[in-house]
Amino acid sequence: MSDTNRDLPAGAEKDPADWTTGDEAMTGPQASYLKTLAHEAGEDFDETLTKAEASLRIEELQAKTGRGVDH
Repeated sequence: MSDTNRDLPAGAEKDPADWTTGDEAMTGPQASYLKTLAHEAGEDFDETLTKAEASLRIEELQAKTGRGVDH
């Protein structure tokens, strides 16, 4: 079995760049969580991200803040 999905955000089954709806505006829950993560990381929140971009940004900020990391 391949480990190609190992680096994807939690719950993602395929690369966000390949999502059919990835170019749509991020969802409300994504925006809310991103605002929280950005605040904790001391970074700006970008309200213009697409669903796919938001998913990748969530992953980046989770790594930076330690949220969403399995211990």
